[in-house]
Parts: sequence; structure tokens; C-alpha cells
Amino acid sequence: MTQYKVLALDLDGTLTNSEKVITPRTRADLMEAARQGVRIVLASGRPTVGIRPLAEELQLDQTGGCILSYNGGKILDCQTGEVLVQHEFPADLIGTVCTFARYWNVVALTYDKDGIVTEQPDNPYVLEEARINRIPVRGVPDLPAEITWPINKLLLVGDPVDMPHVEELMQQEFAGRLSIYRSQPFFIETMPLGVEKSASLDRLLKRLGLTAANLMACGDGWNDLPMIRYAGLGVAMGNAVPAVKAAADAVTEDNEHDGVGLAVEKYILGREATDESDRI
Repeated sequence: MTQYKVLALDLDGTLTNSEKVITPRTRADLMEAARQGVRIVLASGRPTVGIRPLAEELQLDQTGGCILSYNGGKILDCQTGEVLVQHEFPADLIGTVCTFARYWNVVALTYDKDGIVTEQPDNPYVLEEARINRIPVRGVPDLPAEITWPINKLLLVGDPVDMPHVEELMQQEFAGRLSIYRSQPFFIETMPLGVEKSASLDRLLKRLGLTAANLMACGDGWNDLPMIRYAGLGVAMGNAVPAVKAAADAVTEDNEHDGVGLAVEKYILGREATDESDRI
């Protein structure tokens, strides 16, 4: 049996291809890993509702897999329905973050049980988040006033040219109060302080009586860096940003060419590459 008992997978740019689907080879490899007792964790900045269809496709409700949503803000056991980890966004900072977003000409959004809630429902980057998750968008006149339920994160969306500067300003403005990461060139994740994928995975592993040595993680984006560094085996996608590749223990193919499946075959299923194109 492999030493890797938990497999954490980022979704966009990692598990799914540009069409936001899991390729047949990768799906088959993951199903086989699950049959061998590996617990699959879909670890994404997406909301839970946007991850659930992929969890159902991989039958995680039958194999004890988990959904890690909101970049670590929540972990749900797909088999039992139990919420294993939960971090709520500080209510007193919702209005402050939304004011910051308006000032710097970016758009804040969050999620209710059905989909996205935002003040600018027609913004192209809001619509991209809706497309990625395949969820509807609801426009409201005042987002902070609308939020009367516990949320796990606020997502800021905007022009990729502007976002590095906006992220830097956010890091300064909210230092010691929020965790802030870019997950895509046009997305900035804002979460409760200390929330990121590796911290929530650490809590999950402890519940399971395991350690980081038992974790294999695959990712491509800036918000995957803590998870890649933390895992016993951190695997960067061929399309990963340079920082993720530099931090990883291994680099696999990109998300268009079964990168996750090839890594699972090599490091979990113990299969040797059959030709040069399969080598990682």
C-alpha cells in the first residue's frame, strides 16, 4: 500500500481541464486510488456548491472523500455529511472589505446556498466565477447589508493587470486580520485569519490519525503553495505558476494532458510509465 493515504487536489488548472471537466484517464485513476483506500479531498477556493458535482462524479459519498471549499474555510465529509472544519468570515470586516473593493474598482462577491451574491452581477469576472462553478448570480444593491448568514469568504474579482497591486494593498490593509491569496490572476481570496488549504488539511489529517507524510497534494496556483509545501509529496502541474513548481517535490504534466492521473499512477498506484509521453 502507498504511504499516501490522503490525496488533496486543487480543481481549476489541476484536476479539471480548460473545459472544467475531469478527463477519463484521470477519473479512472482516481476511482482506482479510492478503491485502494485513498481518501480524496477536492481542495479549492470554490464554494461547496461549486465542488459538489465533481465530488458526485468521483463518487466521494461512497468512498469517504471530502470537499475542502473556500480555500480551507470548510471541510465536508461527503459520506456522512458532517462538517469537519468550519471557519466563519469576521462579520465586522465584511463592510470594510466591500468598501475597500469599491474604492480600488474591484468587485466583491460571496455565496448563499444557491450561488453567487454580488453588487455587480454583470461583471465579466463575476460571470467567470459563475461559469467555473456552474451556479447562478444574484445581484443586490448593498452586499454587506444583504449578508445575514455566516459566510466563509469574500472573493474580490478584477482586471488581472490591477490585481497584484490590489493584493499588495490588501495585505497591508488587513495584516493580522485576514488571510489573503490570489487563486487566479483575476481572483483574490479573502478568508478568516490563518485559513488556507494546508492549515485545514492539517486538522483533517489529525482527525484521521495521520500526518503530512501521508498526504499527496497537487496544485497549480498561488493559493496552492502552502498545501504543496506542507504535503509529504507536493506535485506541481506542468501549467503551474513558477513559485509552485519551485516549491514542489515533483512536476507532472499539465491539466490538459492527465497531469493528476499520471501523478496518481506513479506515486499511488505504483505504475511505471509505458512510453516517453507518460513520464513525469
